[in-house]
Amino acid sequence: MGRIARAHGLKGQVIVNLETDFPEARFQPGAELFVERGGQVEPLTVTTVRFHRERPVIGLRGIESIAAAEPLAGLELRVPLEALATLPQNVFYRHDLIGCRVETTRGEPVGVVSDVEGTMAGSRLAIDGAGGEILVPLAAEICREIDPVGKRIVIDPPDGLIEVNAKPSRLT
Repeated sequence: MGRIARAHGLKGQVIVNLETDFPEARFQPGAELFVERGGQVEPLTVTTVRFHRERPVIGLRGIESIAAAEPLAGLELRVPLEALATLPQNVFYRHDLIGCRVETTRGEPVGVVSDVEGTMAGSRLAIDGAGGEILVPLAAEICREIDPVGKRIVIDPPDGLIEVNAKPSRLT
């Protein structure tokens, strides 16, 4: 749903960098969100919400000071799978695409999706390829077949797209 960016103000509120297309529905007083800290999943209950520059500033039950809020920075906010909204056809959750094998329409392997960057209006796949990370727009013109159940994406990239968007591996 989002990642806590930082503490905000003296009363323990936090600013959230959004990773959901449904912020108004997800960030409501009383909503239960989950974070993982120290290998443990912990529930957090939203007490207050306001939006500032399109990002939610939220209060959380039990977080009453900036000192209590600061350790939350960087934590990912999640909801249980059963709480996810049903999406329209050809719209996917980020977690459904991560781990998918990517190949071209000619059957050439490209790599495995490691991340989905951007928003619903303009997303791209970050693919771990043999030579490093490759960025491919998540657009119907390029991503011809997306099968999250089969963990497979077939792309038809324009000439040069893969080469121009490849970033060398940090390990080489």
